[in-house]
Amino acid sequence: MGARHHTRLALCCAACVLVGACGSNAPAQVSTPIARESAIPVPAVGGAQLLDWPEFGLDPQRSDSSERSTGITAANAARLHRITVAVGGTVDSSPIYLHAALAGGAPHNVTVVTTTYGKTVAIDADSGRLLWTFTPLGYRGWAGSSQITTTGPLADPGRRFVYAASPNGLIHKLSLEDGSEDRSGSWPVSVTRDASHEKLAAALNIDGPDVLVATGGYFGDAPPYQGHVVLIDRSSGAVRGVFNTLCANRHQIIAPSSCGASDSAILSRAGPVIEPGGGRILLSTGNGPWNGTTNFGDSVLELSFPSLSLRQSFTPVNQEHLSNTDTDLGSSAPAVLGSDRVVIAGKDGVMRVLALSRLDGHPPAGGVGAHHRLGGEVQRLGIPGGGELFTAPAVWRRGASTTVFVADENGTAAYVLRGGRLLRAWQNSRSGTSPVMAGGLLYVYDPAGGGIYVYRPGSPQPIAKLAGSSGHWNSPIVVDGHVVEPEGNANDHQLAGTLELFRR
Repeated sequence: MGARHHTRLALCCAACVLVGACGSNAPAQVSTPIARESAIPVPAVGGAQLLDWPEFGLDPQRSDSSERSTGITAANAARLHRITVAVGGTVDSSPIYLHAALAGGAPHNVTVVTTTYGKTVAIDADSGRLLWTFTPLGYRGWAGSSQITTTGPLADPGRRFVYAASPNGLIHKLSLEDGSEDRSGSWPVSVTRDASHEKLAAALNIDGPDVLVATGGYFGDAPPYQGHVVLIDRSSGAVRGVFNTLCANRHQIIAPSSCGASDSAILSRAGPVIEPGGGRILLSTGNGPWNGTTNFGDSVLELSFPSLSLRQSFTPVNQEHLSNTDTDLGSSAPAVLGSDRVVIAGKDGVMRVLALSRLDGHPPAGGVGAHHRLGGEVQRLGIPGGGELFTAPAVWRRGASTTVFVADENGTAAYVLRGGRLLRAWQNSRSGTSPVMAGGLLYVYDPAGGGIYVYRPGSPQPIAKLAGSSGHWNSPIVVDGHVVEPEGNANDHQLAGTLELFRR
């Protein structure tokens, strides 16, 4: 999993130096070019309203960005009404939200969350009232233990169901109206043969008819486990495809002990990222072995959909060093920037800009068994403060401009894409989880101090702060006149927790 996420800063710095020295097919050093703050465009918030937030990152591309109006502005952000909601566990993930959805017998503005022990809870986002709670079978067997999930829920496009994970490795299809479980077809679906070693950590995603699920490992990286992606047919619950990042020549859910290699978790908040058009998937992996043919630790992989065949990959030239020092490349997911560019950053404090058409700098090598190369990034630069990145960047596109917001344990920064390279526009020292750019404002939750900083996108100085308590990987959503922020740390193994609701 690569979840020993307080790796010494000295290791991160050493990794940066080593990266800069390795390989003739990589840039000579890590550097961060600077752009003027005015390089960030002024938002033009559209008249259309942002009414739903159906999944982590808002959309299958995990952009965490929308120019639609949220009803929250620089003028009213500091005056929102706050409700603290008690839920039956810690929500160490991101909520979802549906406007005027049928739940609890009537239309409600509904936010849905999943706790670390698999309870999924629907809440009236206006009053804070709990509408229903789903508790998976077997809950008492793992509640309070180290067997957890940090996978948030996903709304079905038809707005009648939500999909949710539980620590026993099952994906559930729940009625949005009352939380009852759909047990038709093959639902619920098991996505692992060893739930005590393979953790459901990354967010669920959706591509056409399928739900995408990814597996990782638990705190401490206890083998055996393999990161893998599973496609589940939304209608029937049938498993339609599997890609294993280790033993990649095997195309089914395998018993972890049956593979000669372990680890290579898919642990990032965003998990599998769908490229625009839906025909390809990007994902990143954590520490594990790499051989360029069947094992792909510390790599970015592009898969064809729905076949889940490997199309191309990127692996840093210092992959072995990353794996040996627990500085997972895959602690964050690839972010699609447009203009043939992708950015990936991990626990070594380095952001790598890749060419989407040639991830390793060469034409795609083809599927499993072909020899994939090391290196090939077009740029490397430091993340804010040089810390470890476990968050998902927000990618905001306005016309021909692309701005990327990144937050980590040491700071928050904005970068602009110019000529296929990223330039830093601003940076501050405020820590954050996954940023959200919505309705012309930037929102960043502070996991250390608690609360949400609100920014204009062109400035590192916040214009407001929404109160709250500390957390871990939790990140906010901003939609339909509401800000929703879970709190707490999954590693505290608590059976109670809180959620902050802010509304106009």
